[in-house]
Amino acid sequence: MIELVFATNNAHKLAEVQAVVGDTFHILTLADVGCTDDIPETGETFEANASQKSTYLHTKYGYNCFADDSGLEVKALGNEPGVYSARYSGTRDMEQNIDLLLQRLGDNMNRQARFRTVISLRIGKEAFFFDGMVEGEIGFERQGDGGFGYDPLFTPHGYHKTFAQMTAAEKNAISHRAIAVAKLAGFLRERFG
Repeated sequence: MIELVFATNNAHKLAEVQAVVGDTFHILTLADVGCTDDIPETGETFEANASQKSTYLHTKYGYNCFADDSGLEVKALGNEPGVYSARYSGTRDMEQNIDLLLQRLGDNMNRQARFRTVISLRIGKEAFFFDGMVEGEIGFERQGDGGFGYDPLFTPHGYHKTFAQMTAAEKNAISHRAIAVAKLAGFLRERFG
């Protein structure tokens, strides 16, 4: 079984990733390898942040690893909150982040948005990138109790419920992270088969 460190301690992210990769790969978290560092995340793009995190972890600890950066891009807001999705309101309080997003959108009828994920994989001295995206719309109010982050606002195209109203299996089948992780898993199977 191939062992990889995922540069996260986020249980939601870990569960989504493990559900996609299955039993072929054993995914370890930062806590599993004793990393308590506040890993820098100062890039202006998802690619830069994911690369910064995977490079830091690989350089300091020597593990084959991957990191992701993801967020919500709202067309009418010039793709905000983007890389600042987790701290859009200046805090990591998602309720405040959601409130600010709804306030900034106001009555704007252009609710087009997309969730994006970029994964940076470090295997030895090599680096690889995998991306995933899902298009949808931002609602005028929260709907649903599941998921996390902006899930109560986001309805993917072709569906009539938000990510927060979907089961974990439904969301994992179409989410931006699932798409990127499926590309990662396909690459790893091909490489290490």
